[in-house]
Amino acid sequence: MNKQQWKKNTVLFLGSQTMSLFGSSLVQYAIMWYITLETKSGVMMTISIICGFLPVFFLSPFAGVWADRYNRKMIIVLSDSMIAFTTLILAILFLIGYDMIWLLFVASGIRAIGTAVQMPAVGAFLPQIVPEEKLTRVNGINASVQAMVMLVSPMLSGALLTFASIEIIFFVDVVTAAIAAMILLFFLHVPAHNKAKEKQTTGYFADMKEGIGYIRQHRFIMRYFLFCAGFFLFIAPVSFLTPLQVVRSFGDEVWRLTAIEIAFSIGMMGGGAIMAAWGGFRNRIHSMAFACMGVGIGTLALGIVPNFWVYLAVMAAIGITIPIFNTPATVLLQETVDMDFLGRVFSVLSMISSSVMPLGMLFFGPLSDVVRIEWMLVATGLMIAVQAVFLRFDRALLTAGEPLAGTKMKEDVIE
Repeated sequence: MNKQQWKKNTVLFLGSQTMSLFGSSLVQYAIMWYITLETKSGVMMTISIICGFLPVFFLSPFAGVWADRYNRKMIIVLSDSMIAFTTLILAILFLIGYDMIWLLFVASGIRAIGTAVQMPAVGAFLPQIVPEEKLTRVNGINASVQAMVMLVSPMLSGALLTFASIEIIFFVDVVTAAIAAMILLFFLHVPAHNKAKEKQTTGYFADMKEGIGYIRQHRFIMRYFLFCAGFFLFIAPVSFLTPLQVVRSFGDEVWRLTAIEIAFSIGMMGGGAIMAAWGGFRNRIHSMAFACMGVGIGTLALGIVPNFWVYLAVMAAIGITIPIFNTPATVLLQETVDMDFLGRVFSVLSMISSSVMPLGMLFFGPLSDVVRIEWMLVATGLMIAVQAVFLRFDRALLTAGEPLAGTKMKEDVIE
């Protein structure tokens, strides 16, 4: 694949995913704020979060196998279409007067099924079209683009929720998902990876077992997943309870909820640009540990700052650290895992995030109705900082974090 072709494919793929993300973000914010403003309940927020994560947990093992067995582009198209159809039905129901909160829970669950199928395929598809030495830069650029979408979408979602009905937001998501699917179908021409071209001679469970065996044979992957489990547990409050904290501590105006998302997105956009230009420390684990410490300190600070504008500044600072963490974390797997196992490895990562965070919210959500969220942020911020110290000195991960240090054996090479 020549230089011009891989760049064209990358632009088309990231462009389609940006369109899809934009619509999904509008709906995500609209649902979250609608529930927050209507109920002001930590329990209701927890139910919504669980509905959005549990399908990912149960489907991820199968989705990872599908991403390795079948054409990843078509999997992404089908999942986008499923999410759009679900949102369309939800919009129609709300239009005719069926606007109960439980419908939002059901819709979140069905949309999560599409996300569960899509996530491993997206994570494994990018290395098919991007040269290995360009993965960090492309992932950094993608982080900035996604942050830009996350900057625009809460502002637009907040405006629409203030001046129009939530159904308008649902319809925007349907249109953007349709455009994203058409871009992939008609303009992106990428052959399936080798395993997808072959006749499948083993069953789903055999492939699943083979993927588990692959992970167990690589110590650094096991340590990586163990770290991620702890990290996802402790970031649950800052990820999901900060809107509720703002409503309780600073005011229930929609603009405040919009402002924290904008601040976070501006930070992420800056962090993505930093990673695209800088690339992080030579060892990817050093970048992850540095960013993890930043998240910990920022989370702690959110629990003690008394001024809303200072709160926004801290939220922006946390946003900067996210691409500095996510980019090397993603590239580490993309560089070191065999192409035919990438889907299954990313699916396990999805399982961890989709199970640990809801389990954490089963504890933190109800607790937020009896304990100040500020205290929870201080405690979890300290734990994240401690994790960063352990990550910095983990020998297995430090070895894997060296540039191109993995034992990756690709059958699909970019010519």
